[in-house]
Amino acid sequence: MEWQVYKLGDICNIEKGITGITKAIAGDYPMVALGEERRTHNEYQFDDEAVIIPLVSSTGHGHRSMKRIHFQSGKFALGSILCAVIPKNKNQVSAQFLYRYLDLNKEQELVSRMKGMANVTLPMNAIAEVNIPLPTIEEQLEIVEKFDLIEKSNQMIEKEFSEQIFLLTNLRQQIQQDALQGKLVPQNPNDEPASKLIESIKAEKEILVKLGKIKKERPLPLIKPEEIPFHIPNEWVWCRLGTLTNYGSSSKADTAHISEDTWVLDLEDIEKETSKLVAKVRYYERKALSTKSIFAKGDVLYSKLRPYLDKVIIADEDGVCTTEILPLKCYGGLNPSYFKVTLKSKNFLSYVNSVTKGMKMPRLGTKEGELALIPIAPIDEQHRIVEKIDQLMQFCDELENTIHQNLTNTQELLKVALKEILTPQVFSL
Repeated sequence: MEWQVYKLGDICNIEKGITGITKAIAGDYPMVALGEERRTHNEYQFDDEAVIIPLVSSTGHGHRSMKRIHFQSGKFALGSILCAVIPKNKNQVSAQFLYRYLDLNKEQELVSRMKGMANVTLPMNAIAEVNIPLPTIEEQLEIVEKFDLIEKSNQMIEKEFSEQIFLLTNLRQQIQQDALQGKLVPQNPNDEPASKLIESIKAEKEILVKLGKIKKERPLPLIKPEEIPFHIPNEWVWCRLGTLTNYGSSSKADTAHISEDTWVLDLEDIEKETSKLVAKVRYYERKALSTKSIFAKGDVLYSKLRPYLDKVIIADEDGVCTTEILPLKCYGGLNPSYFKVTLKSKNFLSYVNSVTKGMKMPRLGTKEGELALIPIAPIDEQHRIVEKIDQLMQFCDELENTIHQNLTNTQELLKVALKEILTPQVFSL
């Protein structure tokens, strides 16, 4: 049978919501607003099946957009910046079919009808003019059932892809853990033991103290066997963070260190988890920040503020940073990339999370940071570990990109399938 085309206003009642979203009183009835989650209200406005359409742009400020429309049934309240579209004849029009059709075609049928320059709105009389192709009620219900089946399939697919990403995240963590336990690359008996590196670090620091470039550090307690979290190879050593670096004694910047073109790093410039630098801002663009610390090319820049403890980058030029970031110098030839891996490791993050202090802005204190344990591999092995990690992480990145692309392709195919379901073969006016 041919599908018939009707004006939405001819087959449905279109009624505006009456509840101010900010004035809703929590109660027993769901209240539909712009967001995906339902609020509640102590009174209901409708007791029916309805398609809910926003009457304002999702982004505003002169942009026409609509993030979502809703389907709602039963007794519910409705925000005053939305309207309910309710079929007049349930034997002619299924509200669920109507929802599916409008949701799939909202850009063409609804967003295109929005008006206004600054405050963009969708007039209800414009909604009434939307053309709706209708098959028989039996076909509508069959189409709704097919939609439900495809949606369930899509949810299962998304769950499977999420599990793949979860496994990939665990793989990345395991690669780092294996690296720090000496399991990622073969041990070489000809490597100079890590104890020599620690001696070089101490000697370099002593020279800098004599030159007045750094302050003499207080001795840190010896590492007790019960502190050691896991076994490392014999040629490796456990070392406290305060012994390795200048932790807690970074140099404060003043105007003498800053020019208009100086790089000023803030936490917001670093992407969480990936630690990718997403922006490099110069001083002339960012003059109003708090006290800054100096860092040099090759320093490891570490966030001591929870929940951003895994924001760690290596400086590729000199600059200054805000107080939430700690510049750590790598003495004695310590590989900065290897050091970065230790700071992002599961074991280190677990320790730091256990000792951070503060309520509003919990952060790692100087004493607790100095006492943190770092597993140190021989210098040559550090280089091999970094090279191997880079290879494996590149493989993981490619795999993740493939997973995301497969999900995108699958979702696009599902959209095509849904549109085909809602495409009538013949239109009759």
